Amino acid sequence: MADAFFKIPVPVNEPILSYAPGTSERAKLQANLNRLLAEEIEIPLMIGGKEVRTGNMGEVRLPHDHNRIIARYHKAGPTEVEMAIAAAGAAWREWQAMAWHARAAVFLRAAEILVCRYHTLQNAVTMLGQSKTPHQSEIDAVCETADFWRFNPYFMETVMQPQPGSPLGMWNMVEQRALEGFVFAVSPFNFTSIAANLPSAPAMMGNTVVWKPASSGVYPAHLLMRIYNEAGLPPGVINLVMGSGAEVGNPVLAHQNLAGVHFTGSTEVFRDVYRMLGQNISHYKSYPRVVGETGGKDFLIAHASADIEALVTAMMRGAFEYQGQKCSALSRAYIPDTLWPAVSRAVIEQAESIKMGDVSDFTNFMGAVIDAGAFQRISSYIEYARASSTAQIIAGGQCDDRVGYFIRPTVVQVTDPRHRLMEEEIFGPVLTVYVYPEKEYAETLRLCDVTSPYGLTGSVFANDRLAIQQACTALRYAAGNFYINDKPTGAVVGQQPFGGARASGTNDKAGAVQNLLRWVSPRTVKETFCPPREYRYPYMMED
Repeated sequence: MADAFFKIPVPVNEPILSYAPGTSERAKLQANLNRLLAEEIEIPLMIGGKEVRTGNMGEVRLPHDHNRIIARYHKAGPTEVEMAIAAAGAAWREWQAMAWHARAAVFLRAAEILVCRYHTLQNAVTMLGQSKTPHQSEIDAVCETADFWRFNPYFMETVMQPQPGSPLGMWNMVEQRALEGFVFAVSPFNFTSIAANLPSAPAMMGNTVVWKPASSGVYPAHLLMRIYNEAGLPPGVINLVMGSGAEVGNPVLAHQNLAGVHFTGSTEVFRDVYRMLGQNISHYKSYPRVVGETGGKDFLIAHASADIEALVTAMMRGAFEYQGQKCSALSRAYIPDTLWPAVSRAVIEQAESIKMGDVSDFTNFMGAVIDAGAFQRISSYIEYARASSTAQIIAGGQCDDRVGYFIRPTVVQVTDPRHRLMEEEIFGPVLTVYVYPEKEYAETLRLCDVTSPYGLTGSVFANDRLAIQQACTALRYAAGNFYINDKPTGAVVGQQPFGGARASGTNDKAGAVQNLLRWVSPRTVKETFCPPREYRYPYMMED
C-alpha cells in the first residue's frame, strides 16, 4: 500500500461517559473495581517485546487505602537499562523506514482497542492506583489517551505535507527523518494520558523509545503496553522500564545514542536532566532534543465585573479536582475587595461541603493525594500557613493519613501578595487567595505576572471586555494556556494545545503539530535534471 496519497481520518474527541446512576457504564466500572480489589497482579518490565523479571519488587498501593496492595512490579537495574537501549537500537532501522501512514495505523488502532476493549479496565486501574474519581479518570485515562492516539497521526500528516518550491530544471524535496538514536520518555503519575503520549508521540514519528513511568503510575502503564502490543507495535519500539531515577535515568541520560528526552514531571528534576545533558554534551552522537512540561503556580484573577457564581465554581473545580494534583491546577487567586465578601462566603460553604474518600464510592468529589511524600509536603505548607502572621486558613486545613493520604480542600487568605504560598508550587488541594483593592486591577495584573517563576496556565474572570483585554496583554507571558471566564484546567487535545514556558517547560504543546516537529530531523533533497557542464560563469567571458 504505497501507491497513493493517504489521508488520516479526521479525528473527533472521544465522548465522555457520565457514569450516572442506572447507566451500563457505571455497573461495568463498579464490577471492574471490585474485581481489581480482590486480586494482586505482577507487572514485569517489557523490553524488546518480551517480559523481563528482576525480582527487585515495588508495590502499587491505593492512596486512599494505603494498606491495600493491588500489584507488585519488577524494577530495572543497569543490566535491564542496557537491554532496553539495545532493543530500541535494534528496532530503529526497520521502524524509522516504515511508511509514516503505516506507523500511524498502529496508534489509530490502539485508540480503538482502548475504547472498545479496555475502556472500563483502564478507567478502573487509574481510579485505584491514582485515587481518581470516575469522571477524572474517564477524561484522562480513556478520552484524552484516545484523543492523543487519533489526533497525533492527523497532525503527523500535516508535518509530512509541506514541500519547498522548485524552479524549472530541478526538484526540491524535504523528508522528515526520525532522530538518530533513541528517545527517553519520562512520564508522571497524575495522568495516564500523558503516560500514553510521551512515548507514543516520538514513536509514531519513527523513533524508538525507552520509557520510564513514575513508580506510582506503573499499573496503567502496564495496560498501555498491552494495548500497544495488540495494536501491532513491533517489539523494541517502546520499551517499558520501571525503577528509580538514579537506577534508570542516569545511565540512559549518559548514553551516547540518546537522541531526545520527552519529560513531564517536577521542575527540579527537569533542571537536573538539563544539567546532565549539558555535562555530557560532547559525548552524544547528536544534540539531544529536549521537550519538557514541568510545574506551575497557576492563577485566576477576577475583575470587579466577574460573574460570582461562575467564578466560585471555577475556583472549586480548578483547585480541588483530583486533589489539586494537576500541573494546571488553580493554586493562587486574586479577588477584588468589593467581591470578596460574597465570594468568600460561597467558597467557604462549597469547600466545606466537598465529600472526599474512597474513589469506589461514586458520591465523592475528591480522593487522596498520591503518597506519603506528597502528604507530608502538602501538610507542611498548611502548617506554615497556620503559623504565618500574614495568612489565615478560612476553609479546610485538616490532614489525616491513618487510612489514606487525605487532605481536606484548603483555602488560605493572605495579606502579603508575595507570601510563600502565592509563589511556590504545592501540587495539592490548597488554594491561596489575595484580596486586592478594586481600583488596583492594573497593578494586580502586573503583580500576578511577576510573583511566580512559572508560566503554565491562568485565567481571568470579567464581563467587562476592556478588563479582559487588559489581562490578555499584561499576562501574555504568564501562561502558555490562558482561559477567559473558565478554570485554568481541562485542556482538550485538538482544542487547546497544552504547555507553558518560563519555569514550566519548553512549551512544545502536547497534542499539537509543534510537539511532533520536535521528533523529526528534516532532510532537504535537490535533484537537478540537466546539470551544468562548464565550470565558468558568463561574467567571466572577455568583452
